[in-house]
Amino acid sequence: MTVLQTTPVTIEHNPTPADVCSAPPRRHPRPDGQDSYTISEVVAFTGLTAHTLRWYERIGLMSHIDRSHTGQRRYSNRDLDWLDLVGKLRLTGMPVADMVRYAELVREGDHTFGERHELLENTRRDVRARIAELQDTLAVLDRKITFYGDATRAQAYEGRLHEPQPKEPRLHEAERTAR
Repeated sequence: MTVLQTTPVTIEHNPTPADVCSAPPRRHPRPDGQDSYTISEVVAFTGLTAHTLRWYERIGLMSHIDRSHTGQRRYSNRDLDWLDLVGKLRLTGMPVADMVRYAELVREGDHTFGERHELLENTRRDVRARIAELQDTLAVLDRKITFYGDATRAQAYEGRLHEPQPKEPRLHEAERTAR
């Protein structure tokens, strides 16, 4: 059994709101001065499972991960930065095959900038289309919420919110004409 010494992680909190679009990406909370992490530490930093990390490596989404003298994976800060990008790409809905292709292009070098640019442009177009769909959906929800809020207030004003309304008994046609 291996015992690992860990350093307490501190998370900086910025009390002033920042424009999310212009703010630099948040980094994983990691100990200062450390650049070698076990798979369990990476799990704690990223929220990914160990199985997912191994799978990313197996399919080529992660480049070669260093190993300790005992064969345990040792992740670097650069690996954590890459995982942060992969997490963002996952949120965009980018297919895994495209993420793997992007990783391959990165490993191939600077001459692939054009292909990487095109791949990210296509993803951005898809994200914008999804955002537009979600905005339309949100507008429908807002209208429904406003309608039901107004109706509920009107019923409460009229004092009928919780009072059951008497229902006319259903009469057969012959009974209605007899009345």
